[in-house]
Amino acid sequence: MPTSHHHHGPVLNHHRHSVTHDAARAIGFAFWLNFSFAIIEFIGGRWAGSTAIMANAVHDFGDSLAIGFGWGMSRLAGRRASETFSYGFGRLSLFGALVNGLILVVGSAWVLWQAVPRLGAPVMPHAPGMVALAVLGVTVNGVAAWRLAGGTTLGAALLVVDWPILDPLLSIALTGLILFNVARNLATTGRLFFQASPDAALVREVTAKLRAVEHVVDLHHLHLWSLDGERHVLTVHLDIDEPITNAVQHRIKEAVAAALVPYRFAHTTIEIEQAEEPCRDTQAF
Repeated sequence: MPTSHHHHGPVLNHHRHSVTHDAARAIGFAFWLNFSFAIIEFIGGRWAGSTAIMANAVHDFGDSLAIGFGWGMSRLAGRRASETFSYGFGRLSLFGALVNGLILVVGSAWVLWQAVPRLGAPVMPHAPGMVALAVLGVTVNGVAAWRLAGGTTLGAALLVVDWPILDPLLSIALTGLILFNVARNLATTGRLFFQASPDAALVREVTAKLRAVEHVVDLHHLHLWSLDGERHVLTVHLDIDEPITNAVQHRIKEAVAAALVPYRFAHTTIEIEQAEEPCRDTQAF
């Protein structure tokens, strides 16, 4: 009969997914600050007639959502795994990233829907209002003041030069940058969400390390996936060239454990089988 060895590798630092009470309050404050100012930007952008300000509002709203999901995860991190959620709640961070990305795509599409028609019929924004909104942003959120530099510069330029087309051009450029970053992040998050290997080179390296273990003549059903982009899970079946005695099994376990130490997997499951023994897991994957 096959012998299964379930080795619980060293779990990554628990504090990576949990924070102190004071840190949680700071994250909560940052979330409400960003979220509130995104609303102010959106209202102000509509009032000033500036699609560039509204594009920046979408950007800030996405940042606030990212902070909010991180805040929520910090509150869930202390909950233990259960029979229903045997791996815990770490993968909720991937779900949050997917939701955040989709919201940003919808928001960006709305900004483009507003901005693109203005290229043919530019509308002059209320430049003093844009400057006032940018100054308010510097006052409310000095750390993120650099984000509003474009609004200040554009407002000042429109006070001097009557170029209403600058506003939709800037909003389209900013929205394009947002969509580029969102597409890249969604591609990475989507792959992890559907349990793709986090790194093909890592899979090849781990495969080579396991093949080099004494008595291992082959391996199959190697699956390496990630819970949340940081904590990885490995399962594999090893074919050995000797009868599975206690001594042989002990040596293989120690050699496998030593080979996997550098990778700090959150969880590993190793199945040991005789080389000629039929595997009970017959599916191709």
